[in-house]
Amino acid sequence: MAVRSVGALLLLPFFASVASAIVRNGKVGANIPRMQLVKKVDLPHVGPVVDRNGTEIPPYNTTYYFEQLIDHNNPSLGTFSQRYWHTWEFYEPGGPIIITTPGEQDADGFEGYLTNLTIMGQIAQEQNGATIVLEHRYYGYSNPYNNLSVASLKYHTIQQAIDDFDYFAYNVKLAMPRGDHVTPAKAPWILVGGSYAGALTSFTKVNKPDLFWAAWSSSGVVESIINYWGYFDIIRQYMPANCSADVQAIVGYFDGIVAKNDTSAIDALKATFNMTALTHLDDVGGALADPLYSWQDLQPSSELSDNAFFEFCDALEVKDGENAPPQGWGLEHALQAYGSWWTSTYYETICPGQGVVECLGSYDPTQDIYTDISINNAERSWLWIVCNEMGFYQDGAPDGIPTIASRLIQPIYEERQCTYYFPEAFSTPPTPQVNATNAAYHGWDVQSERLFFGNGLRDPWRDATVSADGRGKRSTPRQPIAVGDGFHCSEMYTANAEVDPTIALVQAEGRKAMHKWLKSWKAPTPSS
Repeated sequence: MAVRSVGALLLLPFFASVASAIVRNGKVGANIPRMQLVKKVDLPHVGPVVDRNGTEIPPYNTTYYFEQLIDHNNPSLGTFSQRYWHTWEFYEPGGPIIITTPGEQDADGFEGYLTNLTIMGQIAQEQNGATIVLEHRYYGYSNPYNNLSVASLKYHTIQQAIDDFDYFAYNVKLAMPRGDHVTPAKAPWILVGGSYAGALTSFTKVNKPDLFWAAWSSSGVVESIINYWGYFDIIRQYMPANCSADVQAIVGYFDGIVAKNDTSAIDALKATFNMTALTHLDDVGGALADPLYSWQDLQPSSELSDNAFFEFCDALEVKDGENAPPQGWGLEHALQAYGSWWTSTYYETICPGQGVVECLGSYDPTQDIYTDISINNAERSWLWIVCNEMGFYQDGAPDGIPTIASRLIQPIYEERQCTYYFPEAFSTPPTPQVNATNAAYHGWDVQSERLFFGNGLRDPWRDATVSADGRGKRSTPRQPIAVGDGFHCSEMYTANAEVDPTIALVQAEGRKAMHKWLKSWKAPTPSS
């Protein structure tokens, strides 16, 4: 599908909204579960936006506000202002309303999702639709209260977010012509989401099957998992073999000397990484895994991709201008090379101006990262869902399975931090209620009507999707599943399909399904 040229809309570069290997700026704790972020689309200044008739309409970055219920179980509690962005440049009467949320982050800057630089804009262009980006409750500035205290977070649940879609779709008055006559009772609505928002897409189709006529879940993490060691295992399988071998050697060595309580070897390793001040060895193990998270920032298109992961591997595997063989250089060289790169380059990137304990330590409950309850603190809002409903702790693999992350990192490491973030809610480390979440929204076993799943083989979140290894989930006409050779949410972005034919096929299959399903839409009868 062609993207419009200069004069209408440029084919613009993407950028990562927040690096997966999070810069520790006093807002983010050491080794907390990484968020499942989708990327922004960077929209520089372009000419006026016009509709199908050539009439100028509001620019993409126009912010609208909707009065959303604080508690859908108790409407008398009142409302809060939920932000959204909207365009109807492709719309013609009878076309679909296509909505997405960027999920667990500030939605400001996601206006590019309204355009054909992403899959939802492609669908709108092909099917004469209008597009909406809705900010998720408790992220950005869509907050019921002026803080993120435990008392405020009471209404921050998956179900409340699903109910937000329902209340919004049936009550919003869109700025487009006759925007008050396009509820799901009068027009087909399509829900699109990636990662956590992809899971929310699936959950919504299960919980409210008649709300959205069709849906597209990209890298949707539908199965909530407490010990999500599969995150690192997929990276291990797909990363360069020599880098994988040497990282496994380093991690195996570290876990071994800890198991033997070899204090001299432990002290030497900590000194190599300037981590002598860290007294808790699980903090050391977590820090060693930190560069691996940058795998999540990779995409097939060079316009979208951050190559920090390969810079890390090059630091270990390129010696005197020569690449290591598939088995790597071995422990002695890899350990020293890793330590040198960590101390000379990486540490200042993730811990600018911070001490080691302040940045990498996780055992001081008085740190700002735990006590900051100000709004627009996405990490805190996300951890509330993690600690209560979804888990997704990215830990070392079980014994007997190769691992690139220390086995010292287990769920109790992150669960302990839940008590620091939310002491009013948890007096002891909580076990996320993943069984209840999976029972409510069907997890891997989801069976829904007109729900498309797109996934990527190299996505570290794939084992929580319907394309998880060993699940054997079949694609069906009513619930198609397409897998490309991509990374996280790769088929959401137009630019990826231009360089990877497998992603182009995923997009084509999904668009074909949307076209077919929209043709079958009929307005419900008044009695339905």
